[in-house]
Amino acid sequence: MSTPCFDLIVIGAGIVGASCAAAAADAGLRVAIVEPGPIGGGVTAAGMGHLVAMVGNPAELALAQYSLGFWDNWADRPEAEFGRCGTLWVARGETDAASLATQVQRLRDAGISAETVDATGLYQLEPELAPGLYGGMLVPHDAVVYAPRVTRALVQDAQARGAQLFSGRSAKKLAPRQVILDDGSRLSGPVLVATGNALAELLPQLPLRQRKGHLLITDRYPGWLRHQVLEMGYADSAHGDADSSVAFNVQPRPTGQLLIGSSREFSATDSAVSPTMLRRMLERAFDYMPGLRDLQALRSWTGFRPCTPDGLPYLGAVPELPDVWVAAGHEGLGVTTAPGSALLLLDLILQRTPAIDPTPYAPSRVAA
Repeated sequence: MSTPCFDLIVIGAGIVGASCAAAAADAGLRVAIVEPGPIGGGVTAAGMGHLVAMVGNPAELALAQYSLGFWDNWADRPEAEFGRCGTLWVARGETDAASLATQVQRLRDAGISAETVDATGLYQLEPELAPGLYGGMLVPHDAVVYAPRVTRALVQDAQARGAQLFSGRSAKKLAPRQVILDDGSRLSGPVLVATGNALAELLPQLPLRQRKGHLLITDRYPGWLRHQVLEMGYADSAHGDADSSVAFNVQPRPTGQLLIGSSREFSATDSAVSPTMLRRMLERAFDYMPGLRDLQALRSWTGFRPCTPDGLPYLGAVPELPDVWVAAGHEGLGVTTAPGSALLLLDLILQRTPAIDPTPYAPSRVAA
């Protein structure tokens, strides 16, 4: 049996892998996509689809800023369910309020529009917020998308440019310039591993932890919420190493529904909804928006997101494995940074000069 040959074999069809496959196919490469489960049904389905730049690690901000511009291409594609709602960061106390000017300036320095909002302006923007808040930061160009549908569209875009999808197949082993699939067949060519939480099955030398998160969605309440609203302390929860944490995060969907988060757990391995953690998450949300208590919840669910030791994704060549590349470990920013991650990797694979410095994301920084 002959072994089909490709210019790039992308293992994993989540939002990151699908973005890589679409970018490679668009560049004229012969692309294979290997995905054992539903396209966009893993880590991608566990996120909120928030397109956001967070002030934190400068390399994380750089990758997010680079990516956000590419998302404008999806604004008019109905399958994306794109909504330019903006992000309103809420300062609960004096400490949060004191950091607002610094946070705004850091975003502006990165080329992202942002402005401080006083307490009066805060309630004009979101009247349902709890009384006594100190103000906030508005990032007007942030948006939301429905990431699973975007992922499916990316795979279809890649297929329209000649990519071949190996649906229902999983990669079991990497060989020199080859991938061995679960049915014993082989694909030949350079390999890009974008398998999210399953990274260790093929690349155990790259340390990764899974982080469980809960989400809840409500019935339709058009106009109840205008912006994605987060507490200023959200980044501490997202970047912290506590075994469990919650932070206020509520998002208006274009359907009129509200998506409520967020929780994070390192030690949890069961995918079942935890009533204790869900209650803890919701109580945090009610502290900031008491009126949420009166809305009808439709369902809640969980998912697992992959975290690297330093919080930055792995993007680049895998040490000591020629022609093997990786794109994984984006945790909660995989949707935001998928387009930029794909183009950064493609530049490295094609030996072009990347638009941003790839060094902070190089897998060699932590490879065991």
